[in-house]
Amino acid sequence: MSVYSMTGFGKGEASGQNFTITTEIKTVNNRFKDFKFRMSSMFNSLELDLRSKLESEFKRGSFDISVSYKRTEKSGTEFQIDLKKVEAYLELMKPVFDKGGVSLEVSPTEFLRPDFYKDEDSDKEKELSPLAMESFDLAIKALKLSRSHEGQKLVDKLFDHLGVYESSLGQVEKLKALYPEMMKDKLTTKLNEKLKDIKIDESRFLQEVVYYLEKLEIDEEINRAKIHLIKLKSVLKSTGEIGRQIDFLLQELGRETNTMGSKSAHPEISSNVVEMKVQLEKIREQALNLE
Repeated sequence: MSVYSMTGFGKGEASGQNFTITTEIKTVNNRFKDFKFRMSSMFNSLELDLRSKLESEFKRGSFDISVSYKRTEKSGTEFQIDLKKVEAYLELMKPVFDKGGVSLEVSPTEFLRPDFYKDEDSDKEKELSPLAMESFDLAIKALKLSRSHEGQKLVDKLFDHLGVYESSLGQVEKLKALYPEMMKDKLTTKLNEKLKDIKIDESRFLQEVVYYLEKLEIDEEINRAKIHLIKLKSVLKSTGEIGRQIDFLLQELGRETNTMGSKSAHPEISSNVVEMKVQLEKIREQALNLE
C-alpha cells in the first residue's frame, strides 16, 4: 500500500464487437469525497455500482468522471437490419398479395428503412454495460498508479522542507546557549543607564537575571519539537491515509515554534524561527494534497 496524492488522472478503454468505451477520471484534493459524472443516460443504471467502486478504492478527493462511447470501425449499418422484422413483414404481406392474385415483388432497398432496423437500444445496453465496467476498472487502476506516483513526489518534497526546518531548529538550539549572556549584558546596560548613581548588588542582580531567563527558557519547546519531528517522519514513511495525521502534527510543531519565537529576543534565533514557520507553511500547503 502506498501514500496517495489526491491529485491524479486515470484512463481506461474497452472495446467490443461494435463499440469502444473510454472512461477518464480526474481527481483533486477535497476534505471529503465528491463525485461528478458526465456520461450518457444509458449508463444511469450503472452509476451506483461505479460510485461504490470509487468509495471502496479511495478515501478522499474530488472526482470528475467521464464515460463516453463510439462505434468501432468494423461496425457498420448493414449489421443493423433485423432479419426477424423482414421475415415477419413478408409473412404478413404474402397472404394479401396471394389473395389478390398478385405476385409479391420486394426491392431489397425497401428494408433499409429505419422500420426494419434492430432495436438498437437493448442491444447497445447488452454490449455497453460490461464494457463500461471494464473500462472503469482500468481507469481506477491507472488513477491509483498516478496518485501513488504523485504521493511519493509530495512526500519527497515534504522531507526536503522538514530538513530545512530541522537545520534551523539545530541553529536555535546552539544559539540559546548564548542567550543568557546576551540578556545579562542587555539588562546591565539598561540598569546602568537608569541607575547611574546607585550601587547594584551583583548577587541580587544575577538572581533577577536568572529568574527572568527562566521565563524565557525554550528547552522544553525544542525537545517537544524534536519529538513531533520524529513522529512526523515516521508518518511520512508509513502508508495509507496520512493527511490528517500530518495536519495534527503540524499544528503541534507550529505551537512549539511560535512559543520559541515569542520567548526569544535574540535576533538570530528569531530569524531561524521565521524560517521554521515558512517551512511548516509549505509543508501544510503541500500536505493538503495527500489522502
